[in-house]
Amino acid sequence: MATLNLKSIATLVANQAAAIQANASALIDFTVGSVLLAFTESVAAVAVWLQGMVLAVLAASRLSTSTGSDVDTFVADYGLYRLASSQSAGSVTFSRYASTQSALVPVGAQVQSADGSQSFVVIADPTNSFYSSTLSGFLIPANVASAAIEVASLNAGTATNVVAGGVNRLLTSISGVDYVNNAAAMSGGASAETDAALKIRFVLFLMSLSKATAGAVGYAIASLQLGVQFTITQNLSYSGATQYGYFYVVVDDGTGSPPGSLLTTVYGAVAPVAPLCISFNVFSPLVAVATISGTIGVAAGYNAPAVKGAVGQAWASFVSNLGLGNGLNYTQLAAIAYATPGVTDVTNLLLNGYAGVDMVANPQFTIKPGTVSAN
Repeated sequence: MATLNLKSIATLVANQAAAIQANASALIDFTVGSVLLAFTESVAAVAVWLQGMVLAVLAASRLSTSTGSDVDTFVADYGLYRLASSQSAGSVTFSRYASTQSALVPVGAQVQSADGSQSFVVIADPTNSFYSSTLSGFLIPANVASAAIEVASLNAGTATNVVAGGVNRLLTSISGVDYVNNAAAMSGGASAETDAALKIRFVLFLMSLSKATAGAVGYAIASLQLGVQFTITQNLSYSGATQYGYFYVVVDDGTGSPPGSLLTTVYGAVAPVAPLCISFNVFSPLVAVATISGTIGVAAGYNAPAVKGAVGQAWASFVSNLGLGNGLNYTQLAAIAYATPGVTDVTNLLLNGYAGVDMVANPQFTIKPGTVSAN
């Protein structure tokens, strides 16, 4: 941002007083409560407000200093728009205590998280063997105790990614169904693209205008959906041999197992911007499992099982969010443990059975937690 010669109210008042006194020596009363002091202070207050408006306009005129809607309007002039938030989805098991009669779970029926903050609605799923398009719902036959049914969140954002076991309330009364539960966490919910992420993508957008560049390929992939991760490797085959005129893309949606439809979509997005006569391919990531164990010392006055559980959760969360192509440093695990309140010592720390050995970065791999034990 440009450097402006800003002045405080005190400075503005002092400058006005000096100018008045220099040109009208008889008007020298600037004591508290005087008319001249009140006048100059009111003018100074307006001047400070005008300075603030100038700063606001200056900030909004540059993408790097813009925020919120100013970022949106700036990039919209170039035909670029913020990626919207997305809803989560997952499977919920509808169960009953007695299964002597059939039960119909209609499309549109709602379930809710335990804390009541998130609601989910049953959606049509022709691939589900229980689904009936005629009945517009899922028919659980007699003598069948439960059925796993796909639901989608009513809201959008990361808060809708409810953990396993967190969706356990029936909002819609369903005859023959007594309780619900989700065996796996809801996934796919993402918050709208942040200002920082949109600014980064804008740079990729500008780089993509020339086409046939790594920036163009990156922009094409990044614009497909929120949370997509990717690496681009040039002049090497997937096996690691030198192969000029070839590149490959490894893409992930954060799960480590992206659907085949995403790979197809990425391929279709990359093809129009890839260099002429250059071959490429798109792969899903390989998953490297991080098995972590360690002995945790707990300070007096703390609940030892709770502290150790918090350390284990922190380790698992950190590894889960490393992202595609990033390594895992052994020393980071100790730092995470010591950052947990109540931890006094970390010993016997092992990563995949070894002490002091890192998991190195590799563009083909994403690291996910395996067995995590904080003892």
